[in-house]
Amino acid sequence: MSEQQNRDALERFFEAFERRDLDALDDLIHDDYVEEYPQSGERIRGKNVRAVNENYPGLPNLVDHSYVLSGDLGVMKMTLEHDSNRVYACEIVDFEDGKIKRARAYFAEPFEAPEWRAQWVERM
Repeated sequence: MSEQQNRDALERFFEAFERRDLDALDDLIHDDYVEEYPQSGERIRGKNVRAVNENYPGLPNLVDHSYVLSGDLGVMKMTLEHDSNRVYACEIVDFEDGKIKRARAYFAEPFEAPEWRAQWVERM
């Protein structure tokens, strides 16, 4: 896929996240999707990401975002707000066939893996 298609996918990702449109987010996720949170030691595979998002206790608001993209590799910087607290995140994403195939998310503040999502993640 072209870099422009990946750029369009990232723009649609941010729009869908702001709208909390889980169906649109699903459309942007590759069937072999893997998301990792190295800080908490969690890995989410495939469409389990939908279950995590559906059960997230109050999805954060996207306050600000930016990204850089080179071919099939993107780096997103996000400022999120959750319960009046700002959360700063950087997510490295790999694209395949115009969809996000892999994501590794890093957060400014350390955190423990929350129990509520344990049924949909594996420990790394």
